[in-house]
Amino acid sequence: MRRWCSVLLLGLATASAAAQGSEPRIAADLPSTAAAQDWLRQDPAVRQAVAELSGAGHVAGQLRASPHEWALKAIGQQRRYAVGPSSNEWSVQLERTIRLPGKRAMDRELGDVEIALAEARLGEAIHEAARSLLELWMDWLHAEQARELMAAQAGFAQASLHAVQKRQRAGDASRLEVNVAAGDLGEVRQRLAEAEAEATKAAARLRIRFPAAPATAPALGEPQAIEGSSAAWRERVLATSDPLRMAELELRKAQQQAARTRADRLPDPTVGLFTASEMFGRERIVGVSVSVPLPGGYRRERLGQALSAVDAAAAARDRERRTEEIAIAEALADARSNYARWQLARTGAEQAADTARLTQRAYALGEADLQTLLLARRQSLDAARSALDARVTALRARYRLLVDAHRIWGLEHE
Repeated sequence: MRRWCSVLLLGLATASAAAQGSEPRIAADLPSTAAAQDWLRQDPAVRQAVAELSGAGHVAGQLRASPHEWALKAIGQQRRYAVGPSSNEWSVQLERTIRLPGKRAMDRELGDVEIALAEARLGEAIHEAARSLLELWMDWLHAEQARELMAAQAGFAQASLHAVQKRQRAGDASRLEVNVAAGDLGEVRQRLAEAEAEATKAAARLRIRFPAAPATAPALGEPQAIEGSSAAWRERVLATSDPLRMAELELRKAQQQAARTRADRLPDPTVGLFTASEMFGRERIVGVSVSVPLPGGYRRERLGQALSAVDAAAAARDRERRTEEIAIAEALADARSNYARWQLARTGAEQAADTARLTQRAYALGEADLQTLLLARRQSLDAARSALDARVTALRARYRLLVDAHRIWGLEHE
């Protein structure tokens, strides 16, 4: 079984080299394939799935070896007579239940399904770890970008305060205006401190789950439109869906177990060889024994249960497929609508930022009052935060779709 685990781990370790053709799909704001594969190999959930794969190999080995083993039976006895000495006698028997032809092949197929199921669970563990990495990574980039945004707002508020102080020295602004501008700067600095705390927490969550994550966040990328038709994406995600593969394997396992149970309606015979010594050792007995259980209602009910399990597994497979299709449709709709929303939010943020800059210049020249300047700054901040949220949401939706389709980080090779 170690061979199976080695193959899977080797596939993870070499996926970055095998996926060079897909490397252009890795955006600059995401971890590289080599780094992501290394982090995923160290994830506890993935290591647990690797261990379970090893256990599945032992289960398959048990099925190949058969549950039947040799049994040795020895009996000693003393025969006493009314007259004369007693006779010390003994008997030894060696027996084993033998699988009927065809059952061994069925057991081997069941063992293969157990291994395939464990491999699918390992694939799903890798996929879920990749989704967790993406979520934690994007939360970190979002928090870092929000901190930078508030730092820029603090600089803008500081410049506004300097403009008010300059006009006060020129006798064109009151002390009250200076206090209002200073209060606005204090509010921005408070929000900057909150943004720094959120960035620290986001970084901590990422590095606790993935300790090898870098200390410096990359620049946030620009969202891109989703290429390709919905049907193509649907087929791609369904073809690489580990939960759907697991449901199909569970159905296959239930069908094979039902076939095995049907075969067990004809019981396996137990064959034995025995020898005995009786009558003061003058009688030596050698023989063969055969015993066969007589099937009854228990085996019939077991078969009924197995056939019901096949129906249940088929329904579970169909339910999983529909659940996957709904999730794919929602993911595609989110990715496309979030991209359109980000384009609108970006335009609004650029206009609000330009308005704030012009208003600040107008205030410095005495062409606008302080309240107009503060209102412009706050509107600019709100628009910038909305644009940032829309940008991260659009990126997250697109990257999540790529992860689900196994198109980044070498997931197509796991």
